[in-house]
Amino acid sequence: MNGTSAPRPHIVVINRWRESYARYADYLDHETHQVSYITTEVGRPSVPAAAGDVTVVTATDDLEEVRAALRVLAVRHGRPDRIVALKEDDLLIAAQLREEWDVPGQRVKQLAHFRDKYLMASAVAAAGLELPEFALAVDGSVVLEFGRTQGWPVIVKPVMGSSSEGVVKLDGPDDVPSVRLNDTPMMVQGFNSGQIYHVDGVFTGRDIQHWRASRYVNTCLGFRTGDFLGSVEEDDEEINRAIGVSAAEYLRALSDEPLVFHLEVFVDSSDGPPRCSFLEVGARVGGAEIPFVWREIHGYDLMDAAFQLQLGRPVPEGPLRDGGEVGGYLLIPAPEERPCRITEVTSMTGRTPGPYAEALLRVGDILPLADAYYEHVGGRFRFRGRSSREVEQTLIATAAAFRVSAVPASGPQEPTPAGRLETAAAHV
Repeated sequence: MNGTSAPRPHIVVINRWRESYARYADYLDHETHQVSYITTEVGRPSVPAAAGDVTVVTATDDLEEVRAALRVLAVRHGRPDRIVALKEDDLLIAAQLREEWDVPGQRVKQLAHFRDKYLMASAVAAAGLELPEFALAVDGSVVLEFGRTQGWPVIVKPVMGSSSEGVVKLDGPDDVPSVRLNDTPMMVQGFNSGQIYHVDGVFTGRDIQHWRASRYVNTCLGFRTGDFLGSVEEDDEEINRAIGVSAAEYLRALSDEPLVFHLEVFVDSSDGPPRCSFLEVGARVGGAEIPFVWREIHGYDLMDAAFQLQLGRPVPEGPLRDGGEVGGYLLIPAPEERPCRITEVTSMTGRTPGPYAEALLRVGDILPLADAYYEHVGGRFRFRGRSSREVEQTLIATAAAFRVSAVPASGPQEPTPAGRLETAAAHV
């Protein structure tokens, strides 16, 4: 032996979550790899203690700032061998940096159909699949003409966006002047009144390996304006069959590569067999409580699957746990404009009916103005039950009973430790 050893592979992880949405230390041996993290200050608590290096940036979707941080890490530890980013808004940043450093993994072009909603809709339409009519909204006249020919109301939204930010529903021509169409590329779509479902799982490039369909209680757009947002896994076999067939068709229209996905579809089951219509899809794990529900109820870690794919490894093949349980979650909006200081909060665990887990701040804690939108809310709750009906009833009862209040934050804003968010351990 010559006393030298091969350098450890340098893996760079871009992170913005405060809580352990991703259990990074479980996915990769931090002893045999040099694992460096680029994170926000808010996200720092979820960086494992075993991290080889940590660089803090103001925003993980600021390309110039993250680019500069990566240069520093490369000087310290060598060129990156892989770059991993699991949050939707960070995917293109990671793809751009892979191209610049010639690192294996998804490129910007590969992600385009999953980030650019106009390209996404165009690909689905070209495959002959059902979705609402759509057009680029280059100015108000296009929206007016679209509404005249397709009917009102219409939805106008950014071509690139997440968490329903910038999405508006226009009920008629008089609403059009209120929409700013010059700040960022926008598109207009016909309004679909069908029930919205989200479908989460793993796509092999040809078929869906694991998946669950969940029905929204209220909408993501409504959450932006003060409604609670709930989600209940569907137990109706006929609806699930229709969603499963359609989901595979949508994914095949967009990619022939393996990916973890979060898909949203409209389902109309009011007259005859269920009929699906495409809404949008992301090449990433669903947000809110989806990663936790999958780990705790179904025994499968979607974040691990996404992480392994970005390392160029096969996804974990373990089957979903079949315990006959239905999962769900509830999000309560922030009680005040963020950042705000919590003045009142009511724990809901231990109640019958009630959630099996909750994530709450305590009185005096700061709810930060952070980019992980569905993480930093007034309250997060997870549910399990024997049927979709049971979970939905418990979810609605929890939303009605829960109380949280806050005042605008003033003075120094010290971040709340991650451990103080989770006030009830999940039953795994």
